[in-house]
Amino acid sequence: MFLENLVFDALEPQRLGRFWEAVVGGERLTDVAEGFETRLSIEGGPVLDLCFQRVPQAPADPPRLHLDLAGGGRQPEEVERLLGLGARHLDIGQGAVPWVVLADVEGNPCCVIEDRPSYTGTGPIAALPLESGDPDRDARFWSWLTGWTVVDGLAPRSLRHPSGRGPLLEMLPERVPKGPAKNRLHLDVRLEAGDDPDAVAAGIVARGGQELPRLWGELPWRTYADPSGNELCVLPVSAG
Repeated sequence: MFLENLVFDALEPQRLGRFWEAVVGGERLTDVAEGFETRLSIEGGPVLDLCFQRVPQAPADPPRLHLDLAGGGRQPEEVERLLGLGARHLDIGQGAVPWVVLADVEGNPCCVIEDRPSYTGTGPIAALPLESGDPDRDARFWSWLTGWTVVDGLAPRSLRHPSGRGPLLEMLPERVPKGPAKNRLHLDVRLEAGDDPDAVAAGIVARGGQELPRLWGELPWRTYADPSGNELCVLPVSAG
């Protein structure tokens, strides 16, 4: 299995997708009425597709997964670049912090991070902070699920692609437990040849996750929640 997609719910997939494609310098894969996809390839590291799917209404709950963008020594210039693409400043009560909080064109929070040694080699996305009820437990869960490895000495608990390149997946201590509303951003994992979907399902449950009901009929993927309730999809082996 491997981490393949970062999926955004969007009122206007093309508008949101083109914004993020410009932010990360992505390679366009799909541009149709119901969805937009762009690919971020990290040299010597992972490939991550950013996918934007249409939903009928904007989510009300704050996101439990967001993007931290690498600002580094050019943080002010990167902030100005994003503002020029349509982002806006956002106050979420962060106070005086060295990073800059913005909202994308549909109001999703993101941060432009100052220079940090741990973000060397990440590419444009420094980290993917995911709210967790138990960072140690969830780091073990996501490491098993994705093959990403735990980075020692970092707080919050963080995972990274085995190459040591690309964004960190950070287990951020949750502010409140996950509620019933669907996350507006989630991660997709892709099965590889030889992976048994039922064995993967059993492994998810054994590690504290759960399979979610199929509310939209038969689909080629299966939907789960991690031990903290965060949705994820497990996609079938690629036909290609």
